[in-house]
Amino acid sequence: MRSYRANKIGSLDDLKIIEEDLPVPGPGQVRVRVRATALNFRDLALLTGIFPAPAKADVVPLSDAAGEIEAVGSDVTRFAIGDRVVSSFFPTWFGGAFEAGAEQYSVERDGWLTEYKVVDAEALVAAPNTLSFAEAAALTCAGVTAWSALAGVRAGDIVLTQGTGGVSIFAVQLAKALGARVIATTSSAEKADRLRALGADEVIDYRADQDWGSTARAMTDRGIDRIVETGGATSLAQSIKAIAPSGQISLVGVLGGFAGSVDYKAMFFSFARFQTITTGSRRDLEELTRFVARTGLKPLIDSTFIFEEARAAIEHLGRRQVFGKIVVQH
Repeated sequence: MRSYRANKIGSLDDLKIIEEDLPVPGPGQVRVRVRATALNFRDLALLTGIFPAPAKADVVPLSDAAGEIEAVGSDVTRFAIGDRVVSSFFPTWFGGAFEAGAEQYSVERDGWLTEYKVVDAEALVAAPNTLSFAEAAALTCAGVTAWSALAGVRAGDIVLTQGTGGVSIFAVQLAKALGARVIATTSSAEKADRLRALGADEVIDYRADQDWGSTARAMTDRGIDRIVETGGATSLAQSIKAIAPSGQISLVGVLGGFAGSVDYKAMFFSFARFQTITTGSRRDLEELTRFVARTGLKPLIDSTFIFEEARAAIEHLGRRQVFGKIVVQH
């Protein structure tokens, strides 16, 4: 079988296809014929060495995948040969409170940019029958992160999303499916039109409106109930302006970096909850797949590359001109 491995971190030039032996599942394990993988900015950060945790030596990248069970080891009852499955982002976090140090693909374990992979059956979730392999692969990281960031949102709530990254686009789709009103921020008229077509009720150009937090708050009678905060230190001050008393700012990303000061007085008197989001557990992924199947929601795909073009797919991600998920078809 063929796998991609990066024998040195820092340059995509060291990411190459190599031939490996077909893995054999042991007790409790299954072998997955990988049909599609999806990219996240995390994957680029790991391969270029800017991720907070170091990549595994000689790593197989990517955490998001969908495929079908091709072989099962002894004692496996969760799946059978031919079942369609999706990878869970944290292969050993099944539910409950998150614990620091939970294993991750590409950090402690090889990832999914390979033709076949053996994993514990418990690290997988049944793929929704409503989705293709490419669409199902998009759920693992960005989909579950958006789902976790919106936990508790109800019909009639007001949700604010930032930008057009994978999590933000999922958040627009999921919030609308939950019955919320969505206000989105973006940086161009073209992206604004695409966000409206996706379901956003109002869109604010944050480059033209530097005080977009106040603008978003003024669009409501009391402020925003839930903010999916992906910008980090550069946008948090505006999110604090926009949030409603007892609302929640879900701290998802740091696209603007960690550097910067926080106005603690404004933060304190916002009377809001600040919740760090760490993707989600297998249980969260199971809830999301059921919701997706019930509502017919379709993940938005930006572009698709074949297996031999995986490096080009990662380079495309690095140019940051993406609207939706980038998928590699195996």
